[in-house]
Amino acid sequence: MKKLLLLLFLFVMVPGISQEQEDLKVGLVLSGGGAKGLAHIGALKVIEEAGIRIDYIGGSSMGAIIGGLYASGYTAHELDSIFHETNFNILIQDNIPRSAKSFYEKEDAEKYAISLPFDDFKIGFPAGLSRGQNIYNLMSQLTMHLGNVDDFKELPIPFFCVAADVETGEEVILDEGSLAQAVSASGAIPSIFSPVSLNGRLLTDGGVANNYPVEELRKRGAEVIIGVDVQDSLVNKDNLRNVFDILAQISNFRTISDMKEKIPKTDIYIKPDISPFSVLSFEEGEAIIDSGRVASLKRKDDLENLAARQNSAPRNIVIPEMDTLQISTLTLEGNNTYPRSYILGKLRLNYFTDFTFKDLNEGINNLSATGNFNRINYRLIPNNDDRLYTLSLQIEESENKSLLRLGVHYDELYQIGALINYTHKSLLFSNDVTSLDVVVGDQFRYNFDYYIDKGFYWSIGVKSRYNNFDHPVSFDFASENAELQDIGVNRIDIDYRDFTNQFYAETLFKQVFSFGLGAEHKFLKIASETLNNPNPEISDTRLFENSHYYSAFSYLKYDSYDNKYFPSRGVYFDGNFHLYLFSSDFNNDFSEFSIAKGTLGYAFSPINRFSTRIVTEAGFKIGNDGVNTLDFFLGGYGNNLINNFVPFYGYDFISLSGDSYIKGLVEFDYEIFRKNHVIASANIANVGNKLYSSGTWLSMPDFTGYALGYGIDTFIGPLEVKYTYSPEIKASQWFFSLGFWF
Repeated sequence: MKKLLLLLFLFVMVPGISQEQEDLKVGLVLSGGGAKGLAHIGALKVIEEAGIRIDYIGGSSMGAIIGGLYASGYTAHELDSIFHETNFNILIQDNIPRSAKSFYEKEDAEKYAISLPFDDFKIGFPAGLSRGQNIYNLMSQLTMHLGNVDDFKELPIPFFCVAADVETGEEVILDEGSLAQAVSASGAIPSIFSPVSLNGRLLTDGGVANNYPVEELRKRGAEVIIGVDVQDSLVNKDNLRNVFDILAQISNFRTISDMKEKIPKTDIYIKPDISPFSVLSFEEGEAIIDSGRVASLKRKDDLENLAARQNSAPRNIVIPEMDTLQISTLTLEGNNTYPRSYILGKLRLNYFTDFTFKDLNEGINNLSATGNFNRINYRLIPNNDDRLYTLSLQIEESENKSLLRLGVHYDELYQIGALINYTHKSLLFSNDVTSLDVVVGDQFRYNFDYYIDKGFYWSIGVKSRYNNFDHPVSFDFASENAELQDIGVNRIDIDYRDFTNQFYAETLFKQVFSFGLGAEHKFLKIASETLNNPNPEISDTRLFENSHYYSAFSYLKYDSYDNKYFPSRGVYFDGNFHLYLFSSDFNNDFSEFSIAKGTLGYAFSPINRFSTRIVTEAGFKIGNDGVNTLDFFLGGYGNNLINNFVPFYGYDFISLSGDSYIKGLVEFDYEIFRKNHVIASANIANVGNKLYSSGTWLSMPDFTGYALGYGIDTFIGPLEVKYTYSPEIKASQWFFSLGFWF
């Protein structure tokens, strides 16, 4: 009887005990799909609402990015907030904040439309449209709380992602190391992002090898698998309209074929309707997220039943807020060419002082802006002290040392010009840059620059330029001789040529502040064929200037504008002083003199898409009155005018002149839609001789002008048209320009 009762007890009670101990391990697999992968966030919202605890996550491409963040502790609603606040246009491209660039780098980035590798004088093409550094920076910041976690099994939710080996095509499982680096490699969409070098292998988008790694998830112990699939379906022939559609269709053959075997291995399969979207439809992120929510709601009963079979609730993970920290040590790997001091100078790193994540991002951006590195990987590893960290920096130097860069521009002064640039890095020193611009077109010009960049230490450079233009101007520009008045001439055609060479040293403060000093040689030749030459046996051209000038100069610059051509916020200051010491003195009227000038601008955006710019500038000459060819000449519209030429709405180029001037400008800029600007402008000025010594600069303005313009920010530079009018002369001027100014 006792034995019988014992058997009955075991028969009845043991299954119950076994049922109580059962705790299903649930895995989540997220496919790749570019922007369409945002649907994963909507699916995660419904999964959370159903009360399911996720025990394993595996993903590929965008599925790896969202899955990795979810595994690191973020909720679905937190991911929704993160992606709504993210500017994907900046994230996808190699757009680096203008504030992260030195003045040399700003000028570089705002001149060329196309840049191509040109090593050994052979044109190459980049490995991708973007290096993916901005995605890595975001992922690194979002996963900073993980500290020195190297094994992805130790994450709040165990995780792995898939990448593809570019060399062999093999699937590579990433489940240890830097989470930010792993998901960046998995999400490196071919042709859009450059491959990522990791552990000696060159890796690209995991979707190439395995876009839905359900089998690997099962191997890791997942008993029930939820899958969210955002891959494309094959489309009919009527929708294959171009080569990109056809290539996308071909690339989908394998993944769609694989899904025939993978779907049956998925217990709860969720397929959002992502047909209206492309891999780059990030601007439609809200609709894509909602598509994931809608598709998951159709399986909500299954999800709730699964949650009921789990004994423990979902993990409640709190991500600590990290504000300031201190760096005690820097470990550096991969800097074979660039010295440690150069990298420290760009990072602006000070040990044992308060350091914010904003400071760290700015330092990384400073390094990225140089163009010397393919990728910059970094981690903050906590020390024993909660606030002390080791910054572990792993950099990949670019092997590309030469560039061929191209640009195009048109305006009324220089006419059409095509820019061809050759740039070579590390010519004499590891951190130098040699650049030669040649402009061919209506006016031949060149610019040569050699710059040794020492970061925030004193840097040195050499510049040489040749600039010329032909334009009708007021006779005051060329001469103060009364003989021109005697013959009734008030406008002449002049041929203006400038050849300038400089040697200078400069130092930077926080990337936006620059102070420099140097020496300059300038050769000016100004001639006209409009007037008869008193010596026709020598030349058919009348020379007004043909002198060499030697000067010392200094400058102070501050530039925090967010955009050179259409700034909406920031401050700009440019002040310089030239002391002219010697001259070959073609006109026999030289004695030592100085010229000082400065520009101060402020841009702000009081309401969304509307910007206001206020600019004031002034200049004056001290000393010799004889040399008027270096006076200030106002008129026209330009962004990169040389010497003392100053743009002024309402008047043609070089219409107003004097040895001193003061000018004010107000602009109202409304961005009617992205990169399209309607701009209303008004400027006033006083121009003349001895304005400041006579006090007339304080009088009511003698010259005014107004402009209404339309501008488009294109990849080759701004396209602008402006209608200007001056009430004094009761005349209007049209100005048109295309492309970056150079």
